[in-house]
Amino acid sequence: MRDLLVEEGAALRALLERLERDRPKPPERVEVVVIGAGQAGLSVGYHLKRRGVPFVILDSHRRVGDSWRQRWDSLRLFTPARFDGLDGMPFPGDPDRFPTKDEMADYLESYAERFALPVQPGVRVDRVSRDGDRYVVMAGGRRFEAAHVVVAMASYQRPRIPEFARELDSGILQMHSGDYRRLSQLRPGGVLIAGAGNSGAEIAIEVAREHEVFMAGRDVGQVPFRIHGAPARLFLARFLFRFVFHRILTLGTAIGRKVAPILHSKGGPLIRTRGGDLAAAGVRRVPRVAGVRDGRPLLEDGRVLDVANVVWCTGFHPGFSWIELPVFDAHREPVQERGVAAGEPGLYFVGLFFLYALSSTMIHGVGRDAEHVAQVIASRVGARRAA
Repeated sequence: MRDLLVEEGAALRALLERLERDRPKPPERVEVVVIGAGQAGLSVGYHLKRRGVPFVILDSHRRVGDSWRQRWDSLRLFTPARFDGLDGMPFPGDPDRFPTKDEMADYLESYAERFALPVQPGVRVDRVSRDGDRYVVMAGGRRFEAAHVVVAMASYQRPRIPEFARELDSGILQMHSGDYRRLSQLRPGGVLIAGAGNSGAEIAIEVAREHEVFMAGRDVGQVPFRIHGAPARLFLARFLFRFVFHRILTLGTAIGRKVAPILHSKGGPLIRTRGGDLAAAGVRRVPRVAGVRDGRPLLEDGRVLDVANVVWCTGFHPGFSWIELPVFDAHREPVQERGVAAGEPGLYFVGLFFLYALSSTMIHGVGRDAEHVAQVIASRVGARRAA
């Protein structure tokens, strides 16, 4: 009898806990909800705090910086540390070194702590909609109501893998670059790196240490100098990152407006890796993957590759299906001007590829976009209060 009472008591407690967890919670009202606590979200928070605008930052990860910690182990930033600090806090250490992804993650965590930014970790946003003149942000059982919502996330949210990938033989290990961490994940045998951009090139060189590697895709070009050499440290990197990427290739210049759609479709040039580096590592360049034949990858030139692994370095979708607002074009890209959404006076985007400049997704460029959006929000908040 005693054991039965104990079991019934435990079942009753579990039922009460479930009812409490599922009970609708009152809405949490705040002036601004910032979605994402990466470099874009923290930059927005920094500039909102300077202007005295109340806000909260929601992030699905357990810790600030986890979006960097979860990338492949050997990843280093493509920019020297002198370009890797956010507004108000330089990146520590030698300014000419290329930080690891874990150092970048720890820097972001320290940044949030230093400026006491109100980050709520472990909160995954499920839906953003509008109710009257306020935006509704649903996250699990929580409901946030805000006058302004900033989607501070990059355009790289959902892996892009071709439909024909499901036709590959089940004996071939497939993964997206977003899931690749280290060599030990791969099976013995050849590896096809599908995609010839920066991620594909860096992963290819690493994998070539232990596997035969084929890298498929069009040539995206490369920056005309080695970014870690002495000339780059003294002059060229500053010219490229600070001037060309940040000042010339923007939507405010004719050449920037011409280049932007090309980069959206083709991707940027190789920054650290060179064609000669790939050849020296033994990486074999092949045409793009066109489909599948007899369970094997089929190239555009008709060749079929007999490989044991395929790493899809084929980019990402924006992944904004949870935003239930009419702000997207036919390609599901937000229609916006410098981060301010068209037709939604309270919705903003920061961190998107070429949002305003080629530097918009880079650490040293996101601050300018964040400051602009924060200034627009502060102006609108002030105007409403005055009215």
